[in-house]
Amino acid sequence: MKGPLFIITAILAASVVSAQPKRSAAVSATPKGSADHSARPAWIVAQDGSGKFRTVQAALDAVPLSNKEAVSIFIKKGVYHEKLRLDSTKNFVTLMGEGPFNTVLSYDDHPGMVSPAGDSINTRSSYSFLVKGDDFTARNIGFRNDAGFTAGQAVALEVQGDRASFVNCNIIGNQDILFLNSPRSHQYYKDCYIEGTTDFIFGDATAWFDHCHIHSKKNSHVTAASTPKEHPYGFVFSDCVLTGDTSIHNASLGRPWRPYASVIYLHCYIDRHIRPEGWSTWNNTDSYKTSRFAEYKCYGPGADIASRVPWARQLTDTEAQNINILMVLEGFTIKLND
Repeated sequence: MKGPLFIITAILAASVVSAQPKRSAAVSATPKGSADHSARPAWIVAQDGSGKFRTVQAALDAVPLSNKEAVSIFIKKGVYHEKLRLDSTKNFVTLMGEGPFNTVLSYDDHPGMVSPAGDSINTRSSYSFLVKGDDFTARNIGFRNDAGFTAGQAVALEVQGDRASFVNCNIIGNQDILFLNSPRSHQYYKDCYIEGTTDFIFGDATAWFDHCHIHSKKNSHVTAASTPKEHPYGFVFSDCVLTGDTSIHNASLGRPWRPYASVIYLHCYIDRHIRPEGWSTWNNTDSYKTSRFAEYKCYGPGADIASRVPWARQLTDTEAQNINILMVLEGFTIKLND
């Protein structure tokens, strides 16, 4: 339950976002995949039986393997307590909800639990929703893992498919909430709210976060990237807002899960919950020495660069101007009409 402090923070953050320049809005482009995008009615999921399906998983199961046609699934308001999986080759699926607080997809797996098959739950099997299909889109939906603050690694959303996009979605939980889990994957997040405690945006995919609100609930780390050495970019946050609970004052922008972790913050508002050093090592290993952490013209109480760690960089104007969504996502964009 979010109290008055959260509401005030959200209002202030919204004001900051509305004042920011629109430097990274996606443009219309043809995706690398190929599908028949001719108009077809959306499948409706409704818990009261008024749609084609009562559960979200039943709708995902109905998408054919090796799918080449656009499939739209409209999920009516409600909290859907399901462990969801969209298998690989179930491509070109769009999920639409009635708002990220109204249509919520949630589960609560975490380490220490045992799956129905008798296997121990770990980080990689704790997901509430696993997306393996390519060309996936979600709009106006909330994704949650409700395992609890002390449950450990408990993933709300794990994305392995390529060319995935999320618009006006909430991704909420605690540790390891958003798992960008494939080096072949390019992902786009626009106007999303992402809330967690430790390493809550992590993985080896390439992703662009556009005008998102990133909220920390613990003196820990926002990101844990494991970008492959041969990939020029990992996570790029453009015109985002970073806030924290009022008790938080020593969070970091990220730590390197693997040696060549890449994270960049461009024109982001950084609140006072971020430590003056900005970044963190990974348990005193040497990964930070080859990490690629950078900022460019960020602002706010936590953006002062005077005490930043010496192994992170402040980009030059020329360097920053050469970083754009088309380059980072290698031509993948989505058409936004909202």
